[in-house]
Amino acid sequence: MKTGIKPHLSRDHVQDLLRGMIRIRRFEDKCAELYTREKIRGFLHLYDGEEAVAIGVIPVLEASDRIVATYREHGHALARGVAMGPILAEMYGKANGCSGGRGGSMHLFDAGSNFYGGNAIVGGGLPLAAGLGLADRMTGEKNVTACFFGEGAVAEGEFHEAMNLSELWDLPVLWVCENNGYAMGSALARTESQTDIHAKAAAYGIESEVVDGMDVVAVEAATRRVIAKIRETGRPYLLEARTYRFRPHSMFDAQLYRDKAEVAEWREKGPIVRFQGWLLKNGLIQEADIAGITTEIDAEIAEAVAFAEAGAWEPIGTLTKHVMAEPPAVPPVAPEPAKDTIETTYREAVKQAIREAMTKDDRVFLMGEDVGAYGGCYAVSKGLMTEFGEDRIRDTPLSELGFTGAGIGAAAAGMRPIVELMTVNFSMLALDQILNTAATIRHMSGGQFGCPVVIRMATGAGKQLAAQHSHSLEGWYAHIPGLKVLAPATIEDARGMLLTALEDPDPVLIFENVMLYNMAGKIAANAGAVEIDKAAIRRPGKDVSLITYGGSLFKTLEAAEELAKEGIDAEVIDLRILRPLDEETILASVRRTRRAVVVDEGWRTGSLAAEVSARITEGTFWRLDAPVGRVCSVEVPIPYAAHLEQAAIPQPAGIVAAARTAMGKG
Repeated sequence: MKTGIKPHLSRDHVQDLLRGMIRIRRFEDKCAELYTREKIRGFLHLYDGEEAVAIGVIPVLEASDRIVATYREHGHALARGVAMGPILAEMYGKANGCSGGRGGSMHLFDAGSNFYGGNAIVGGGLPLAAGLGLADRMTGEKNVTACFFGEGAVAEGEFHEAMNLSELWDLPVLWVCENNGYAMGSALARTESQTDIHAKAAAYGIESEVVDGMDVVAVEAATRRVIAKIRETGRPYLLEARTYRFRPHSMFDAQLYRDKAEVAEWREKGPIVRFQGWLLKNGLIQEADIAGITTEIDAEIAEAVAFAEAGAWEPIGTLTKHVMAEPPAVPPVAPEPAKDTIETTYREAVKQAIREAMTKDDRVFLMGEDVGAYGGCYAVSKGLMTEFGEDRIRDTPLSELGFTGAGIGAAAAGMRPIVELMTVNFSMLALDQILNTAATIRHMSGGQFGCPVVIRMATGAGKQLAAQHSHSLEGWYAHIPGLKVLAPATIEDARGMLLTALEDPDPVLIFENVMLYNMAGKIAANAGAVEIDKAAIRRPGKDVSLITYGGSLFKTLEAAEELAKEGIDAEVIDLRILRPLDEETILASVRRTRRAVVVDEGWRTGSLAAEVSARITEGTFWRLDAPVGRVCSVEVPIPYAAHLEQAAIPQPAGIVAAARTAMGKG
């Protein structure tokens, strides 16, 4: 970092500024050429015209500060010091790229320089940056997170949710809006009722200002002053850098939405032309200096091209590398069962797991809607705020996308957050951050960044909460690589699975069925963490395998008892973990019984039951004595009326009927 709040325009410093901008420009000119030669594929978004922003902001940051970029991030990566060769190799898709060839142009990552990557989801990086800032706020670190985004992102909910969180929680984030006037092909005035971006931040109480994004000295001066203020106050600040991109939105863009004359006019006042002309006029640089800088940069670009060309392609055999942590988490060693037992409930077991984890590890905290003063929608966290304080039992706004993304960011920074979403239906609002960040950051970064976040949510029907609070969508999440998906049904699992999940290096989603919270029972006094990679045989049997999970487990056990009265010995398998499925236990059971029925509270079409059924058919087809049966929810939004609600979801009678059919007795 260059010391002092005011820039010192020495000869060396101004040459560094000019060199940085020319380096970005000439590199991207080469990228455009390589794109036309099909060396670079996919989308290619160039930074041409916006160089003053990256060069004015990023060199002011400390090495320990973090950067979250957008999909037009080549300039940010170069300004941060990510080597040009690995950047270009990544754009080629080569294994020697900065993300191992898994991210490409829009997803450059570099853990060594705290570069948390480009983000191809417009606005998607803002909650992540809020979470990085939250980690620093909670640990007392004096770092700053700089988050870059375009003016198009301010229309996204993520912008507003991140602004609210950063002001509400005093997060040390420098928000940098690179306002280039066009969100893809739509001029700002066509898409925003308020075109002054800084005013939107000010509406949340965040200090903000406009800076001439075509003037590198103005950008740097503002950044020095603002960064010093953030370090002093720990509060957020927004810089709206008004700039212009000379090239199309991407190389696919025919750019028919703006006149060539407009682009030409802006080029005349471009950041390089403007600064270089000023330096020459004032004798701070000579034409020979510029020629020398250009020659030096061209040599570096040539070396980068050679590096990318020489790079190897990742072998297909390692296709699935970096989806989950390598090596995988070590299963916990279960304690010897204690003679003493305690009476408790499912709800209390979850609470005790949270308490135990927070007591042992200062990195663990709980965040979510009404988890603090209210005690949680299902009273799981009641009393914990008094015990641990408002910082670690953190009430959030009703902004699932924003606070889930913040939890993901905090996890990426090394914290161990538990994010509580009030109900599975609400989780759809957070799906962007779960799918596009939590599940992908390890893979897109080539294993450089992990995301050890635990996300809990209530699921299932039975409380007459109607369609928007009652569905079972865990099968949707079980479809997504990069996640672990748990469905604890027993009191032991409710406690132990959460403890284990908090030690896992990957994102873990835990689905707690609403009908289980009041369930009472006894557990060992020394109950602890349990494995989260194996299904459990809850009732041995030899005639038919009944395979289920979560709230349907006890209905299935009830059905098994009814079947026993008829002489049918049913084995009951509790899946426990829905992704990855314990296929070994499933298939071993079906090979013994030669018949199977899958019970799933999700809808039949595209259900988890369909996946389990397919795996049984693929793995044991020649051993089956009957088709695999399925008992699922009726394909209707969950009704309010009690009798209709009960008719819509699996019940013991339906499970018994399906098992009889499998036995040829239907």
